[in-house]
Amino acid sequence: MRSLICMLAAAAIFASAALAQSEAGRSPAQIAASVRPNINYAALSKLGWQLSCQAYTFREMSLFETIDVLNALGIRYIELFPGQRFSPTNPAGFSHDSSPEMVNELMAKLKSANVKPVAYGVVGLGNDEAAARKVFDFAKKLGITTITSEPPEDAMPMLDKLCQEYKINIAIHNHPRPSHYWSPDTVLKAVAGTSKRIGACADTGHWYRSNLVPLDCIKELKGRIVSLHFKDLNSNKEDVPWGTGVCNTNGMLNELKAQGFKGPFSIEYERTSGAELISNVAKCCAYFSEAATKLAAGKKL
Repeated sequence: MRSLICMLAAAAIFASAALAQSEAGRSPAQIAASVRPNINYAALSKLGWQLSCQAYTFREMSLFETIDVLNALGIRYIELFPGQRFSPTNPAGFSHDSSPEMVNELMAKLKSANVKPVAYGVVGLGNDEAAARKVFDFAKKLGITTITSEPPEDAMPMLDKLCQEYKINIAIHNHPRPSHYWSPDTVLKAVAGTSKRIGACADTGHWYRSNLVPLDCIKELKGRIVSLHFKDLNSNKEDVPWGTGVCNTNGMLNELKAQGFKGPFSIEYERTSGAELISNVAKCCAYFSEAATKLAAGKKL
């Protein structure tokens, strides 16, 4: 068993090293720097919008490599997910169960890269208060303001109490049909008796994959959207750079501004890899910056 574990660990480190030597010997961060978009941070700040990236986008890399890529792209916020390989030299999956030493090492890495963690998930939360507190304690230490989850409806009173105590939000994520929260109707029912600290993590792509109209869903959830996994898809329901698909990203951003939404938009790009993936994420950033520039100037898209 020990030899098998060692082999798996070595394989993970080798895969990370191989990825880092992609594109004629350039590292992922070097590739990202070569396609870095211009981001209008002042416009984003005026709108109260945070351009983030769900680390799952770069799940083929380690968390440390992902942070380096985001730094090179100019993305200042990250949504962590449980289980990502920690670093090129440490294949352990990182989560709220990681050692204090790993958490401290991550905090130092984030600070040096000027990348701030704003959300964590999708992570399980249930009726076990002690287990939930462990996630909240982890989030508090890292300065995370939103936990992304799909908790059972009967756990909401206890979780809302923790949200108030820790001053941390819960964003209910919608995986596609037939998952429990695929429809905004179910999310609204679940949060009907809670504070505004519990709301929706609006995954616009998964709505489209569930044959819903994303703009209609955003309108229905007015006042209860905490964060977004913002996506644009093609007619085959595959991720494409924002503004190039069929999800009406312009309409959604117009509506979110009209609602006065403030919070993180996490890029969660679930298709392509390597240099192509990095380029697609850069295109999403460029679109979002251009859109924010117009919206912050009082124009519609």
